[in-house]
Amino acid sequence: MVTLPPIRIYLGILAIVLVVGVLGFMSIEGLSPLDAVYYVIVTVATVGYGDITPRTGAGKILSIFIIIAGFGSFVAVFANVVETLVERSEARDRRRKVNMIIGVFFTEFGTEMLGRLARTDPDAGEIRKDLVVRGTWTDAEFRRVREKLMAYGYRVDGSRVDFGEIRQFLREKRPFLLALMENPVLFEDDTFTGLLQAVFHLADELLRRGDLAAIPPSDHAHLVTDTTRVYRPLTLQWLDSMEHLKEHHPYLFSLAMRTNPFDEEASVVVR
Repeated sequence: MVTLPPIRIYLGILAIVLVVGVLGFMSIEGLSPLDAVYYVIVTVATVGYGDITPRTGAGKILSIFIIIAGFGSFVAVFANVVETLVERSEARDRRRKVNMIIGVFFTEFGTEMLGRLARTDPDAGEIRKDLVVRGTWTDAEFRRVREKLMAYGYRVDGSRVDFGEIRQFLREKRPFLLALMENPVLFEDDTFTGLLQAVFHLADELLRRGDLAAIPPSDHAHLVTDTTRVYRPLTLQWLDSMEHLKEHHPYLFSLAMRTNPFDEEASVVVR
C-alpha cells in the first residue's frame, strides 16, 4: 500500500476546495471566472475585503465551507513546507558532521588499514588502476568505479596476512575507534556503522587469541573471512569519502590523493 506524504494530501484538499469554490460561486452567485477565483482566494486567506459578498443562502453556506476547509488546508500546507525545509537543513547538517567524522576515521585509521588489506589481495591489480583518483574525475567517473567495486570479488590471501601486525595496529587504534563510536551522529549512517562493527569484530577476534602462529588452519581461515568482511566496505567507504572531499574540501582531497593506498606511486610530498 502506497502512503502519500501529508503535504500532498493537504495540497489535494486545497486544490479541491479551490475548484469547488470557483465553480460553486460561478454557478450560485453568477460570478465571472476571475471574480470567482478572486473571491475564493480572498476567502481562503481570510482577508475579507468585502467588495464581493455572497447574496444567496447557498452562497453563504459555500463560503463557510471554503473558510473552514480552505484555511485549514492552507495552513497545513504552509506548516508542512516549513517543516520540510527545516528537516532538510538539519539533515544536511547531520550529513556534514558524519562526513567530517568519516574523514577523521580515514586520516587516523582507515587509509592505513586499507593499504594493509590491499597488499594481501592477490587480485588487487584489477581495481588498483581504477582507484587512482584524480582531481579531474567527474561524478560519472566515480559512479563507474563504484559499480566496478560493487561487482569486484574481494579476496584476502591468508598467506600474505600478518595477523600479529594487524592485531597490534588494531590494539593501538582501539581507543580512537571507541571514542568514535561514542558520537551519536554516526547512527545517521548505517553503512559506516556497519563498517565499524566489522572492524571491532575483527579486533575482538584477534585480541582474544594468544599465539597467532599456533592457530589451526580452520581458525586461520576464520580470521581471513573476518578480515575480508572489513576489506569490502572499507574500500567502498573510502571511495565515497574521496568523492565527498573532492566536492567539498579540495585541500583535504589533495592530501588524500597523495596518500592513496591503491596508488603505488603516491607520495605525500607535493611535486
